[in-house]
Amino acid sequence: METPKWNFESTVHVYEPAEDSFLLLDALESDLQYIKNRRPSVVLEIGSGSGVIISAVAKALDNTAYCIAIDISESACKVTQETAAINCTQVDVIRGDLSRCLRSTSVDLLVFNPPYVVTCDNEISGTLQRAWAGGTRGRVVIDRLLDQVDKLLSPRALFYLVVI
Repeated sequence: METPKWNFESTVHVYEPAEDSFLLLDALESDLQYIKNRRPSVVLEIGSGSGVIISAVAKALDNTAYCIAIDISESACKVTQETAAINCTQVDVIRGDLSRCLRSTSVDLLVFNPPYVVTCDNEISGTLQRAWAGGTRGRVVIDRLLDQVDKLLSPRALFYLVVI
C-alpha cells in the first residue's frame, strides 16, 4: 500500500502523520487482500487528520468503495480534501463529531486512529490537542465511539482501531 503524498505545510494545525499513522497503514497493507476480497462498499475514517489513511485506502481499493472521512476539526477537513486531491482519490469529507451523522449499519470498513495520549480532561477541548488528547485514561474518545460501533457497522464490517 503506497503512502500517500501530503502537503507538510498544510499540517501545521492538524495531526501530522506519525508512527501510529504508519502502524495503521502497515496493518491495512498486511490485510489488504482480505479487505479487497470483502469488497467494502462504504469505508469510513473517523478523525482523518491529514487524510493520509483514507487516501491510502481509497487508492488501494482503486476508488471502488465510497470513502468518507469525518473530523471535528475544520482544518483537518480541509487538509484531508487536499490530500485526497493530491493523490487522485475520491473521498467525501464531513466535519462532525464521530459517526452520529451516518446511517445505521452502513459502514463496511471503519478505520480510527483515536486520540489516546493520557492528558487532563480539559486538554481535550483544545483545537490541535483534540487530535491526540485522550483524557485521564486515554480513552475518552475511544469509549464514545465504542458506544456507537454496533449501530454503525454492517454485519460484514471490519474495524481497525489503533490502541496503544
